[in-house]
Amino acid sequence: MAATAAAALGWGAFAVATAAPATAALPTAAVAVGDSFISGEGAGAYTAVADLNGTSQAFPGWSAANNNAYFCHRSANASLNVAALSGIAARFNLACSGGQPHDIANASNTRTNGRLVASQLNQLRAVAQTHDIDVVLVGLGSNNSSFTFGDVATLCANRFIADAWTGWWEFWAYINGPVPQEPCTDADLASAAEVAAATTETTNALRQLITTLNEIDADGQHRIVFQDYTNPLPFDVYSSFIEQDGRQDDRDKFRDLGAERYAAGCPIHRASLAPGHRFSANLGNVVRNSHANLSAEFPGQDLVYLNVQRAFDGARLCENANSPTGALATPVRIMDGPSGTHITNLSGYDKLAIQRFANACVTYFQTCQESWHPNAAGHAVLGQCFAAAATTANRTISCIRNPNGTLTFQ
Repeated sequence: MAATAAAALGWGAFAVATAAPATAALPTAAVAVGDSFISGEGAGAYTAVADLNGTSQAFPGWSAANNNAYFCHRSANASLNVAALSGIAARFNLACSGGQPHDIANASNTRTNGRLVASQLNQLRAVAQTHDIDVVLVGLGSNNSSFTFGDVATLCANRFIADAWTGWWEFWAYINGPVPQEPCTDADLASAAEVAAATTETTNALRQLITTLNEIDADGQHRIVFQDYTNPLPFDVYSSFIEQDGRQDDRDKFRDLGAERYAAGCPIHRASLAPGHRFSANLGNVVRNSHANLSAEFPGQDLVYLNVQRAFDGARLCENANSPTGALATPVRIMDGPSGTHITNLSGYDKLAIQRFANACVTYFQTCQESWHPNAAGHAVLGQCFAAAATTANRTISCIRNPNGTLTFQ
């Protein structure tokens, strides 16, 4: 019967039916894309990163250009790498500190202040050549064409430092123009229009991510976890950081208090903390709304929103008397030039020295870019949050730190 069928189909009398060779399943992979809260900024143990030319860039020295691929700061301690992910054979961290929605589909260096790395989608395509991508962790939105986390943090910290060391009567300090010293307000951080624009920008980039994954994933089965952001600072500082030498931060010039808060990792006005938390909540809204929009647009996709805004509860900088020890975030730290030695205490330094330190951060941003990011312990917590999101049956999950350090998932 087989020979008769073959002849009827024109294959000739000698055609023999054979089974197609079995295709070996690719090893499974978890992949991270996005910005500094995903790459591992602040967690140390940074690995070499391939640049646009495929050249592996190890640490290039503190005075190197900040666009060097290494300063993506992909950490071996990043949450992707420390999360307990059953059945995953390999992990690929494609995120880059400072990453923006633009960088998902475009080489980062094609925008202002971008790094010399290929688009994250091109990097993802390379992973798909050798691995079956099962889960993707993405953190996107804190940096965009309207505002960036780094600019917001720098603005508020610099105002506090200027207020702490410069009196209103010291006119010489104003030779080059006004020196802003007032606490940050909501208007200084991100307007409603800017948040809306950031949401659109983030949604568009994540749509490209979903579409690309559907094209390149070996078995078409993958979960994408949309992680939002956690604030490194408390709603108010611990009582011992409120006043020093009889001075609080609502009067003019308070050097001892300024030095104390810097040493503790939180050089910021108390009045700036509430606007900062509203800014963090807005970042959460960017991610949550992007997830909601894309879930409606792609109803068959496995998309999970991971809320980590309370993952550091009780362990933020200056939330306890021993800060920064025990905190889950890195303190603000600057250098005196690209020296490699961070200054941990500003006591005894005058205004000119502090201005020099601040200028080093501007000129060599890598010397201070770890500031106010999850540290290795913080990424260990975020890794637990990610592991829960990778297995939950829900479309949204919140990761909340309890007073005893355990986590609750809701």
